[in-house]
Amino acid sequence: MTDKPSSKSPQINSVQLYQLNQLMILAQSGGNVETVLKAFSLAATRILGDSSAAQIPGNLKEGESQFSIAGFFLHIPQKQESCLFAEQGFPKEQHRLSIPDNIGHPGWVVKNKKSLLLSNTDEHPDFKQILKTARMGSAMYSPMFCRGNFIGQFITASQARNTYTIKDHKVHEIFTNCASIVFAALDGASTAKLL
Repeated sequence: MTDKPSSKSPQINSVQLYQLNQLMILAQSGGNVETVLKAFSLAATRILGDSSAAQIPGNLKEGESQFSIAGFFLHIPQKQESCLFAEQGFPKEQHRLSIPDNIGHPGWVVKNKKSLLLSNTDEHPDFKQILKTARMGSAMYSPMFCRGNFIGQFITASQARNTYTIKDHKVHEIFTNCASIVFAALDGASTAKLL
């Protein structure tokens, strides 16, 4: 028997649920782990967040335009760093970008193994720009676990401030949990050893 959803339960809409189902069908088709997780990244950039956030005065600074990125940072404990994997929207030269375990908010997730939402990164003076081409205004971080062990995190960010809310982040966590299962099922650990 399952518990009834509370008012604090994530509200996943039909588009998000449909997309998640499509991602799980793709995973079952036997594709490689990076291809499937890249589809998760693409879905996150397309269906999470307030699509009208860029229209609200103050959410974009002069010269900025709205775009979103997403990717998985797989944790490599022996190197004390995480490596970008299955990303969407990052410049090609940042493919397989490695970041130290102690850098910015990704480092906080590595240390605390908890999710983090920065609706407006301007309100966080310690926010570190990781994307080479722009400073993002709104970001979500969700940890990945496999058999109880921390294996990395899924990061999604947008240029416009206040793109993501707690509702988006709760759905992001669900997508991340599903991606973690896919990672394990498709032997992502073998791929991670090659990074």
